Amino acid sequence: MIKIPLKDIKSLLDEKVSVYNQESFIEKDPICIPHSFSLLQDIEISAFWTAMLSWGQRKTIINKAKELMAMMDNAPFDFICHHKDKDLKPFLSFKHRTFQPDDTLYFMSFFKHYYAHNKSLESAFTSGGDADMKTRLSTFHDTFFSLPDLLRRTRKHVSTPANNSSCKRLNMFLRWMVRSDKNGVDFGLWDEISPGDLMIPLDVHVFNISINLGLLTRDKTDWKSVEELTNVLRSFDPEDPVKYDYALFSMGVLEKD
Repeated sequence: MIKIPLKDIKSLLDEKVSVYNQESFIEKDPICIPHSFSLLQDIEISAFWTAMLSWGQRKTIINKAKELMAMMDNAPFDFICHHKDKDLKPFLSFKHRTFQPDDTLYFMSFFKHYYAHNKSLESAFTSGGDADMKTRLSTFHDTFFSLPDLLRRTRKHVSTPANNSSCKRLNMFLRWMVRSDKNGVDFGLWDEISPGDLMIPLDVHVFNISINLGLLTRDKTDWKSVEELTNVLRSFDPEDPVKYDYALFSMGVLEKD
């Protein structure tokens, strides 16, 4: 395999970012779900839940997230804060792959408890002060699963780097909430986390392209690989390394043919 100079890889990825980091990206990506809301809390809840459901085909993910939002009358924050027990009955039939009704009910319970005491989900990621992202995600995991009515099986739906997970879905959610630019795909609603501190959402597509380009030496999609790849991307743009998610993901999915 011919090794491509990093400066040439950076030029390629910059070009791909300019192509895919556009509003046209939104329609067929799960990020279209939170883009259908304007209230901060609605965006946070729909974005987080959609991100946690994001495995499998994008079309299926979008359809399942739309189904879930419709069950909350397309007003997730209001529904979560004011629903009665009887209102939860329809959710007993909601499933997506291994995400089961009991998992949905726990998510509901967490959000209701959390928003009774907090204005924004951002504080769940920043309560530990000026910590690195590994610590932030680990702390958030502990916070999210702090309620007593927790089933062990639900833990697998929100990862933690403490288990060396790549935390792809959490990192994608944070990209949505933290990144901000003139193209308007990501929301940029949170300002206590710097875009430069974000970590790359490492799914199989990003992983394979990164291996092929020589950006990764590790052969596993784990947290250590996330750190290795993100460090390389920071050498390309220290203030906004995860913008390259648009390039790597799109090269792996949209250009695979």
